[in-house]
Amino acid sequence: MVDDEFLARHGIAKGVMTLVDEERAHTLHAAFPSPREIAGGSAANTMAGLASLGSQGAFIGKVKQDRLGASFATGMAELGVNYATRKSEKGPATACCLIAVTPDGERSMSTYLGANLEFSSADVEKKTVADAQILYLEGYLWDAPRAKEACLLAVEIAGASGTKVAFTISDPFLSHRYRNEFISLLDKKRFDILFANEDEAKSLFETDSFESIVARVQRWGGIGALTRSEKGCVIVHGDETHAVRANPVDRVVDTTGAGDQFAAGFLYAYVRGKPLGACGMLGTIAASEVISHLGARPETSLKALAARAGLD
Repeated sequence: MVDDEFLARHGIAKGVMTLVDEERAHTLHAAFPSPREIAGGSAANTMAGLASLGSQGAFIGKVKQDRLGASFATGMAELGVNYATRKSEKGPATACCLIAVTPDGERSMSTYLGANLEFSSADVEKKTVADAQILYLEGYLWDAPRAKEACLLAVEIAGASGTKVAFTISDPFLSHRYRNEFISLLDKKRFDILFANEDEAKSLFETDSFESIVARVQRWGGIGALTRSEKGCVIVHGDETHAVRANPVDRVVDTTGAGDQFAAGFLYAYVRGKPLGACGMLGTIAASEVISHLGARPETSLKALAARAGLD
């Protein structure tokens, strides 16, 4: 927890993810007052949310054989998530993300990619992708060229095996940097489900109009799960549009992982054949749980929350 003056003093861009090198990561870590160490990673957080809902899944991602890497792997195993990617024995350390949370609950992230830069097509487990109902990809990996190649290989495997592909943009900077690539993948029908918050979608489709975003998703033809913070979400599929209210919380503590847990709730309901409006509703319930405390993974059973809402 920091204030806005801390962000200004240390040159941290508010509300977005900025890549940093290892030296900058160490400098910021030393400057943070009373930091907490919690396992994370965008897609890994979504898998943690799915596990909390009672779903089975596998995670593919790279860590080093070091303290943080061992802690991450142990944590995934304890959640019941299948994680079998071979760890790096040399090279960069396990990645870390230093998250500054201001009193308004906004999170500002400084990310050292570390061992993620070693993630490559050789790490993609073909059978794992082919056997899945859904392949879920995070846009952050586009900033690491070898990792992006691995994602594109996984998309090819999914296409050949009938596995649906869900993609989350992850950050407005990414939709700006890789707009042409993302648009091309959408237009080629490589993605079946697109997760984006309003700012990411505006950047991707180069518009300030939410109505224009909805129209563009309709023309694309896939499922657009568009989140709008306190306004809830809008789910779009062809002529079908569902506006879902945000699930109320007493206090927003930390918005880190809100999109990750929204995706977990949505995908859990989707693979169980729930209507799209119900998928959006469970997404908002999962997101509301994680923004009520520090950290990007659930502290309360999402399965229990889903049952209470009649969405289990």
